[in-house]
Amino acid sequence: MMTFALALIALIAFISFYVIGMYNNLIKLRQQQKNSFSQIDVQLTRRYELIPNLVEVAKSYMKHEQDTLEKVIQARNVAWAAKKSASQDPSNAEAMTKLMAAENVVKGQLGSFMAISESYPELRSNETMKSLMEELTSTDNKVSFARQSYNDMTTDYNTALEVFPSNIIANMFNFSAATLYEVEDQKARSAVKVKFD
Repeated sequence: MMTFALALIALIAFISFYVIGMYNNLIKLRQQQKNSFSQIDVQLTRRYELIPNLVEVAKSYMKHEQDTLEKVIQARNVAWAAKKSASQDPSNAEAMTKLMAAENVVKGQLGSFMAISESYPELRSNETMKSLMEELTSTDNKVSFARQSYNDMTTDYNTALEVFPSNIIANMFNFSAATLYEVEDQKARSAVKVKFD
């Protein structure tokens, strides 16, 4: 009888430690996923800080394109607000969807801006503009790398939420799946191409 009681206690202890281990693993994966989003956040912040400078330099050259410049700034402001909301809780699917949509608009407006700026040779030859464009291109590349890392971490986290037996623990403690950061607009899938000669 004593052996049976000890075996039962050992089994309960084993199951308890196993459940605690799965729970801690889910917490670890969720924190890694959130940290990987913070890398996107850093790069998007950098991009959003560059855009007003870019527009400011262009204003003096593109006097007849005020509508385009205003649309770029408006898109940036909407994306900034969406980024701020998503960075508070990257697991919030609605916030992530708004951020992805806002980013697509920013990409589209920047694309329009670049296309129009091609017809202003003085602007293309401006050293400040060249420098800002190089920084923007570099930042876009960093956003792409950070997005890939985020999606990898999010996939690992979401997989852990779905596989047995950790899915039981995830349901018990209300873990929810995170949203991948995907670029929906096919044009936005490629980085903004900048060519200033």
